[in-house]
Amino acid sequence: MSVWKHDADGALAVYFSSLEAVFQLEGERLTSDTLSDVIRVDIEGVRYYVKRYWGAGKGVRRFLGRPRVKAEWQNLKLFAKWGIPTAPIVAHGLERRHGTFVRGALITRELEGTLDMAALANSQDARLHDAAWVDCVSRQLAGATRLMHDHRFTHNDLKWRNLLVNDKAELFFIDCPTGSFWRGYLLHYRIVKDLACLDKVAKYHLSQTQRLRFYLQYCQRSRLSKTDKQRVRKILKFFEGRE
Repeated sequence: MSVWKHDADGALAVYFSSLEAVFQLEGERLTSDTLSDVIRVDIEGVRYYVKRYWGAGKGVRRFLGRPRVKAEWQNLKLFAKWGIPTAPIVAHGLERRHGTFVRGALITRELEGTLDMAALANSQDARLHDAAWVDCVSRQLAGATRLMHDHRFTHNDLKWRNLLVNDKAELFFIDCPTGSFWRGYLLHYRIVKDLACLDKVAKYHLSQTQRLRFYLQYCQRSRLSKTDKQRVRKILKFFEGRE
């Protein structure tokens, strides 16, 4: 059984008409591993990112639960529903055989003029030294992260490389195949992990004041409470011995 949905029309629909057509596409290969690849294609002057999976995921995900590609498109749709800026989905779908995942794909349109935050950090981009720019992006990131967590949802890979910014200092969330809903202790643990992933890079490129300001923006408070101080300690220690 194959399920394929797309919003393409005109000549573009030919390229994205079916899962079979998508797996025959050729383009600039960006990544490749044992489960998937990502290529970038240019069609009529617009670039699209094509992520193709031939494995459902690692561990039990190979046999149970949502395939990784389905989790990714569903999570991007959640972001859009919640008002979190993300890459627009052009097409998505998967194929099963006897109930077992065979392959799937997700296509998103390029967010023009964007760079990921990790690239900015690696290149020592001047914007990271602009206090007003950092504060603008920090507020967007804090609000979107809080919104996710308020829905009991965590990204689980909230790294700078999965955050895009454009020339207008607008922030976008991408690549979230392992994000999920949690409750109780696991929710609190995953929230700490999300925040620790962000701070893992921030501590090398932002001041302590900027990092603290981000946390306060996230909490919507002007000063740390006793509970906040306990969480901040957990955030700072999360990756100790693992870097």
